[in-house]
Amino acid sequence: MKNFQKKNNFKYFLQSKPILFLFGILIVFFTWKMIGFFDKMQDTIKNKKIIEDKILELGRDKEKLTYDITNLNTNKGIEENIREKFGFVKEGEDMILVVDDKNLLEKKEENSERGFFSFFKKLFKSF
Repeated sequence: MKNFQKKNNFKYFLQSKPILFLFGILIVFFTWKMIGFFDKMQDTIKNKKIIEDKILELGRDKEKLTYDITNLNTNKGIEENIREKFGFVKEGEDMILVVDDKNLLEKKEENSERGFFSFFKKLFKSF
């Protein structure tokens, strides 16, 4: 009979209001921590995606640099690089210089100025 009463007292102790309140606080605390854990997990997934994209970009850069290095190891690659950076030409080659027509730019500006005030500007400009 004493064993039954001890079990009964323990059962009443666990079902008492202060203990149930304590269990409720623990449940709220663990729930709050789990929500924080899921937020951190989402941040980690985003960071992982960013890092994977950066790794792919660095891989492409590595391939391009490797190609450039192998290209610079040839005479043709060295010649192209010097021509590109310094504008050198071979003997016998000619250079063409393209210059924009200034009169054409002035005509475009005159055509773009239309309206009430541009009329008065032109009128007073002629005096």
